[in-house]
Amino acid sequence: MSTPAADGFRMPAEWTPHERTWMAWPGPNPTFDDGEELAAARRAWASVARAIRRFEPVTVVCGPGRSAEARALLGPDVDTVERDLDDAWMRDIGPTFLTSDRGELAAVDWTFNGWGAQEWARWEHDAKIGSYVAGLAGARTYASRLVNEGGAIHVDGEGTVLLTETVQLGPERNPHWTKEQVEAEIHAHLGTRKAIWLPRGLSADYPPHGYGTLGHVDIVAAFARPGVVVAHHQPDPAHPDHEVTKEVIGLLRSSTDAHGRPLEVVEVPAPTVLEADGRWADYSYINHYLCNDGVVLCAFDDPRDETAAALFQRLFPDRTVTLVDARRIFAAGGGIHCITQQQPRPARP
Repeated sequence: MSTPAADGFRMPAEWTPHERTWMAWPGPNPTFDDGEELAAARRAWASVARAIRRFEPVTVVCGPGRSAEARALLGPDVDTVERDLDDAWMRDIGPTFLTSDRGELAAVDWTFNGWGAQEWARWEHDAKIGSYVAGLAGARTYASRLVNEGGAIHVDGEGTVLLTETVQLGPERNPHWTKEQVEAEIHAHLGTRKAIWLPRGLSADYPPHGYGTLGHVDIVAAFARPGVVVAHHQPDPAHPDHEVTKEVIGLLRSSTDAHGRPLEVVEVPAPTVLEADGRWADYSYINHYLCNDGVVLCAFDDPRDETAAALFQRLFPDRTVTLVDARRIFAAGGGIHCITQQQPRPARP
């Protein structure tokens, strides 16, 4: 059986040029369990879509009959298509796009089981969104048996991938896979060759804190460029993530990438708020999205918002940094990166 890597495909870094961004429209489900919450979520998702649309095309997958209500908030410049949905986290339910040096587009359709078959999750329809979006994009699609989501991986485009032990190796997703088997499947589908494993994610990403992914990496650490990682830092010892992030940052600082380079780690302090909705907050600026010429950055009406924006502006001096309030998105279990999925623009040979 052929694999993407064997066929010359790899996952490019998020900062490479995009053809468009894909998102999904929130609908009634256990994540948004009353009308007011759903309306607030739709406004938040629309704000992100409009911010991205300043830089590149955006297509939003809506449930049947929901395009009109979506366009009322999205505006006329955002495209919509209709398909049955369970939830609205396109990073996780959508495909992972790949490109080749021949100018071709492909996609990985991971196996999706509701973030480890969590009791609040529904995934009958979402499990089919990856192949649907890949088809709309005209991508050659490779199905993987690995239970995985887009928020659980982050690549530098040069052979290195960040993973989390409680996600790909967790009994909720892949109980019979060894670490070696997971790495082999990841490398074969992303075109990577070096995996850096984080021990766990942020505290609020696990039961009983609410809707969580059991440790997605894209809220903890992300590549800013080859050899450079931005990492969430919780400076307040009162928060359980103080110890979590100290361990993660230490591990990253002791790691090398696929080329043998020691990683440079840029610590990004967490917002000052420690609790939200009666639980530990997992507010994080790491869950940003890189689009063409832009950085769409989570904001929390917090004193550190502008500090984070200035830090990302230094990291990406040729991009426009846009802060978008992400508190409503985080209340539902994720952030800006979690609701977006990039379709890269293949380089023309």
